[in-house]
Amino acid sequence: MEKLPMVLQLRPVPSIASVEDRFLKKFRFLKAWESSMPLDLFLTTHAQSVRALLCSGDTPVTADALRCLPSLQCIVTASAGLNHIDLAECRRRGVSIANSGDAFSEDIAECAVALYFDVLRRISAADRYVRQGLWPKKGAYPLGSRLAGKRVGIVGLGHIGSEVAKRLVALGCSVSYNSREKKSSIEFPYYSDVRELAANSDALILCCAWTKETHHIINRDVLLALGKKGVIINVGRGALIDEKELIECLMQGETGGAGLDVFENEPNVPKELCALDNVVLSPHRAVSTPESYLSLQDLLIANLEAFFTNKPLVSEVKDELRIPSKM
Repeated sequence: MEKLPMVLQLRPVPSIASVEDRFLKKFRFLKAWESSMPLDLFLTTHAQSVRALLCSGDTPVTADALRCLPSLQCIVTASAGLNHIDLAECRRRGVSIANSGDAFSEDIAECAVALYFDVLRRISAADRYVRQGLWPKKGAYPLGSRLAGKRVGIVGLGHIGSEVAKRLVALGCSVSYNSREKKSSIEFPYYSDVRELAANSDALILCCAWTKETHHIINRDVLLALGKKGVIINVGRGALIDEKELIECLMQGETGGAGLDVFENEPNVPKELCALDNVVLSPHRAVSTPESYLSLQDLLIANLEAFFTNKPLVSEVKDELRIPSKM
């Protein structure tokens, strides 16, 4: 009987843990964490037989690990972001990468809009008000704000940002965006400068990847441009926002509110954020629905099957692996 193709895992991939049998019918897993060997020795031992690696966003794929795997040709990651992978070394070695593509896009978009809606209408805060018995003591809770008619700036109009835009337009919002470059097929107003986008928006929703260029892309200047009634929603990565400056703006009344699914130092959330009624917090679960996990599992299998049958990867990432042009 022909052996199944071998796939390396450096650490467990949580999103497939409960359905690993689906994968074991098609692939053999080489599980580095089950070995008593030091990782570099383990990788060197299997160096010639490993052509594909399956990982998740919490699995660092370093240059050192890649150098131990000269036969590696493909990395399939169960995350949208790639900041856990040494892209420069992959580029140098010609290693292809496939990510989660749009498997999570609808779920994250729903969460982003829900967070914004919650902040505007004060749903979570009003729930606490009722549960604490304050309604009969203090009377009616303060009014929330209508979603329809709001100007929303989306930072990062990729798979997720586009799904957010689709939902906001249906709810009566006007959308503009910031991205690495203007998209010719998109009619929404484009701003190359995030501060300018903020100045022309009632809210910013962050959907972009976390890179060196986007680290703390939301700082005090951007928040002040957004204004005292402005709302910031983050379903990207925590470090897109300078958390310290966000807290200061919220506490000083310079920012109207925030809905945050991600934080700079997870799972540790600053106590100042927890104390604010105009902030809605979520424990980095925007992607997590049974439907999204099923879509992801199908995509991971499809990418690995494509690689081992010499077909194009289904959700190959190309822009980040492009060789930069010389200036």
